Amino acid sequence: MAQEDNNVAQENAAQEQAQQPGFTIEKIYIKDASLEIPNAPQIFTDRTQPQVGIELSNFAQQIEAGVFEVAIKVTVTSKIADKTVFLVEVTQAGIFQIRNVPDENIELIVGITCPNILFPYARESVSDLVLRGGFQPVLLNPINFEALFAQQKQQQAEQADAAATH
Repeated sequence: MAQEDNNVAQENAAQEQAQQPGFTIEKIYIKDASLEIPNAPQIFTDRTQPQVGIELSNFAQQIEAGVFEVAIKVTVTSKIADKTVFLVEVTQAGIFQIRNVPDENIELIVGITCPNILFPYARESVSDLVLRGGFQPVLLNPINFEALFAQQKQQQAEQADAAATH
């Protein structure tokens, strides 16, 4: 009798735990990386300080129930006048398991939390590729993904309003 009660208690505890919200990092990986130095070797003799431009985007897709792939793409372009010194693109991705979370919160997790986790890896990959290309490393400043997410939401709302008025 005591054994049965213990088994029932363990099953109830397991069910309660299964119903608890959960977030797990399954895998972090580089989905794509490239370095282009189109004007080498001549560009290495130019001592002019280059201008560096950075573009960042992120996206997410559901792989299966409760499992999402989230990726951030960082593009760094360095130019001297109209000559490209280097172009680096890194897509850093991760597979995340999100269980028993309300649907309205999943969008926040994949739009803010997951990119915040991935960004340091992307930052390191960009710096490493640039360094291996023979240049001074590019250190990306921290990104406020919460503000970026809010900005994307505002743009989507404005586009929806514009589409509705036409």
